[in-house]
Amino acid sequence: MVKRDYQPLTIPKLEWDKKTLSSTYGQLIAGPLEPGFGITIGNALRRILLGGIEGAAVTHVIINGVNNEFSALPGVEEDTMQVLLNCKNIRIRNKTGVSGSMRLQVSGAAEATVGDIVADSHLELVNTDFVLAHVAKGGTLDIEFFVEPGRGYRVAKWPIDKALQEDNRIYLDSLFSPIKRVSLDVVKTRVGEDIDYDKMILTIETDGSETPVSVLHYAVSVLRTQLEHFLVMVEIPFNDISQCEVVQTEKEVVAPVSTTANQGKFDLLKSPIEALELSVRAHNCLKNAEIKRIVDLVRMDEDNVMRIKNFGRKSFDEVKARIAVLGLTFGMKINDEDL
Repeated sequence: MVKRDYQPLTIPKLEWDKKTLSSTYGQLIAGPLEPGFGITIGNALRRILLGGIEGAAVTHVIINGVNNEFSALPGVEEDTMQVLLNCKNIRIRNKTGVSGSMRLQVSGAAEATVGDIVADSHLELVNTDFVLAHVAKGGTLDIEFFVEPGRGYRVAKWPIDKALQEDNRIYLDSLFSPIKRVSLDVVKTRVGEDIDYDKMILTIETDGSETPVSVLHYAVSVLRTQLEHFLVMVEIPFNDISQCEVVQTEKEVVAPVSTTANQGKFDLLKSPIEALELSVRAHNCLKNAEIKRIVDLVRMDEDNVMRIKNFGRKSFDEVKARIAVLGLTFGMKINDEDL
């Protein structure tokens, strides 16, 4: 069977703006991208970020002495409805992705805040300074919160034909998404003499329960998982892919083409593992194992590769196929002096 040569694709360099990167704000700069790919990839990621990121939220509560959301709260300045609205603003980081519970008990003249809540060990409260209610002298506030994981927005799931619950449980509308805002900008950049390439700038703001880096990783994983099911034949190996690095100058963005799969063997071996264009899971496993260059990977034998944490058979077969395309194998004896 004759092997077909495919046109190479430009691989973008991804970089977070380190001056502004925080636990709630991040700006990702990706470029150069093939002409038109900035809008195509950026819009897909933005839509998933806005509606498909998993989070945790309070879905129902039990307030001691209250059986419905329209009741008064003796000894508390706010009424039940206002307290429930405040409960919706509790930001929670769920470490395990399973449901849990929390408890708030405040007595006497005090300001009840999120920081006063005692949560299960796998639940971490983010906005601890947020005020839930003001308790008067002699008053008490006792609330049990029930936390669930989910995506997007969910209306209160009241049991059918039951306005009042036997255990005085009150159900809430829940916003699970940790995303506050996502904006996308695409500008033109240069690759050699071509000025038609894209540079994508993706700005992400979260509520602090997840970082911009982690939510982008989640969004990319969702997108890749969905698209894999659209492959009706064997995936095309774009094995002659130009990897470009964006260099910022005072007047313009220039992207000189660097390593390709057809360059010298030693230059190839010194390339970062990003040049292999692996799946997100395989790439992250290698990075976590401190494997940064292709030479570091091919020096390992197959048994050691399979022992990499979270590195399954599917990832192993993928990596083995990618290095085979480049004429490389596992267990190669290569000295740094040779490089």
